[in-house]
Amino acid sequence: MQLLDLSAEECAFLAGPAPAPPEGLAPRLTRRLAATLSARLRMPVQVSETGAPCSEVPGPLWQPDNTLAALWLTRRLGGRHVAGRAAGVPRGLLQTLDEVLAETWLDAPVAALPACLAWQVSAEATRSLLTLALPSDSRDMTRWAQEVIRHG
Repeated sequence: MQLLDLSAEECAFLAGPAPAPPEGLAPRLTRRLAATLSARLRMPVQVSETGAPCSEVPGPLWQPDNTLAALWLTRRLGGRHVAGRAAGVPRGLLQTLDEVLAETWLDAPVAALPACLAWQVSAEATRSLLTLALPSDSRDMTRWAQEVIRHG
């Protein structure tokens, strides 16, 4: 099989500047969290990275605070104003967060994972904290993400 010569456009493309390196996991995940939470809660939600310590875990572990859990329950059940605190974290919130993380990870996995990511989530007058503990091995993360997508 004989290969064809490159066209002038192909040569120009190959000689041009290299594409920008892919963005890290945290900025991509932050944008997707904001978009997904805004859509699911039917209100504008701002998500900004913040620092928070957490320990190494065998799989991804979301830790939303009670304020975010109450916001999720109130808005998903058709309420307008958040009052009180949630007794636990709704399963639907955790499933949604898992799906966002799995899709973001599989779109562009990274070699080294941070031990923890944390965000301040703001919606109207509500401020809450969301943390995510990640496994240290990216292969474990890939297996977990594939499992979430397969069963989601």
